[in-house]
Amino acid sequence: MTGAAALSSLSAVGLSDLSPASLVGQPVIVGGGLAGVMTALMLEQPCVLLSSGPLAAMRPALASSMLAQGGVAAAVGGDDTPALHAADTLAAGVGLCDPAIVARVTADGPDAIARLAAFGVHFDRAADDGALVLGLEAAHCRHRIVHARGDASGAAIMEALVARVRATPRITVVEHAPVHALLTQDGAVTGVRVNVAGRDIAWPTSAVVLATGGTGGLFGDTTNPLGACGQGLALAARAGAVLGNMEFVQFHPTALAARHVTGPMPLISEAVRGEGAVLVDENGDRFTEELAARDIVSRAVWRHMRAGHHVFLDARQVLGARFATRFPAIDALCRAQGIDPARQPIPVRPAAHYHMGGIMVDGHGRTGVPGLWACGEVACTGLHGANRLASNSLLEAVSFGTWVAHDLSALPLTRTAAPSEQGIAAPMAPSPSDARRRAMARGAGVVRTHDELHETVRLFAPRLEHDDAALVSAMVALAALQREESRGGHFRADFPHAAAGATSSRLTLDMVRAAIIPIVSRDAQMTFPPDNGVIA
Repeated sequence: MTGAAALSSLSAVGLSDLSPASLVGQPVIVGGGLAGVMTALMLEQPCVLLSSGPLAAMRPALASSMLAQGGVAAAVGGDDTPALHAADTLAAGVGLCDPAIVARVTADGPDAIARLAAFGVHFDRAADDGALVLGLEAAHCRHRIVHARGDASGAAIMEALVARVRATPRITVVEHAPVHALLTQDGAVTGVRVNVAGRDIAWPTSAVVLATGGTGGLFGDTTNPLGACGQGLALAARAGAVLGNMEFVQFHPTALAARHVTGPMPLISEAVRGEGAVLVDENGDRFTEELAARDIVSRAVWRHMRAGHHVFLDARQVLGARFATRFPAIDALCRAQGIDPARQPIPVRPAAHYHMGGIMVDGHGRTGVPGLWACGEVACTGLHGANRLASNSLLEAVSFGTWVAHDLSALPLTRTAAPSEQGIAAPMAPSPSDARRRAMARGAGVVRTHDELHETVRLFAPRLEHDDAALVSAMVALAALQREESRGGHFRADFPHAAAGATSSRLTLDMVRAAIIPIVSRDAQMTFPPDNGVIA
């Protein structure tokens, strides 16, 4: 296809002032969340940022970064150190963190806050002395959560960074441009196939960065955008990348259990429990330690609900009328559902929230596939291990986005062909049906068993070659089936104890294909037990 044809398709998204030749050789960043925009901003050379929708979209949100309430974990307090932050991170990861990566990321915390501030993020500060206001969240030994705009930290950070991206001429932003394949040759990534204004564009490049987010949209209850179905994981797997620790999914214990919510479940931030709010049932009885690690609290809530109870987060005694001032965004979410947190306990339930697994990368964000980098939730960096420490994810996105950018900036631009039109784009695959999301939640949810995982793999296996969401669902369930122990975010009711040694898991597409053969050929038919209304 000629350069003119390529230009005509790009013109449909406002790039008529650019020639295809101007984009030749530029790194392509896929994903418009915090990791993607940070990579683009920190790069020292021209780059292309592809977003599946509008950057900084909020209603509906397309990036989980926009929905983050808790803030950024960083050891900036006078009584805190990166070593203490690292110790908390290692304890939460239950043996599967990479200590060197943990030390590097936590040491970068104060500088990460400074970099964000330099890009225009206004963090919350005390009125009297201007010091950063620091929150406490579960499994942290110090107040170290840095907020922006109270409990709307993600939106505040993203709005500032996206404004800076739009004001940076060397960054070409293409919105409404979902990537549906990676181009490869001789085992290396050579570009992307992207849908731009209904046209299928082959976009050659020698450097692709995946920053596509997580997997919450695969589950029946989730705090993630419903489109977060692990697309980047599937792209990487089909290109030959190794994926790690796919079984480890964090379920947040306190999503708002509202009856009239469509899309992501509103999150009742851990910071509310950090202020002293307690988890109670319909009788007002407490049943767990609120500031234990998230996996422990989620299982306690799940079990209490399975026993027939309703669960609430009660902030009336500790916050009362101050709730709306301390947590204005959460207060608005609750009031939209007819709940006044100052006077009423908030109904909550667990929901899929964060995926600790992902594409295996090194300390520069490089995958094992030449030409492919990954950062943010789609990557498995070694920071989170078996369970993410609260508010470490935004820090990881800032740190690894920076390090990926530094790695790419040191590479020379490679001459490639110009983007070219390949014809009308095929329709994008629909999001998983409610039935499949419920099946995934039952089979690979908060508490798992061999039979339910086996049946989940068998359900998705026939679709994995042509359905990215089915592939990622099968990989999560298969990794969970193969891990016959309980550790961090992965809990097996039939193997409730941790093994003596902690071992990370690895999967490739070929490994998945080989593993499912005996599963799909099994004659016995299995069905799921009733879910008792608890689908995450």
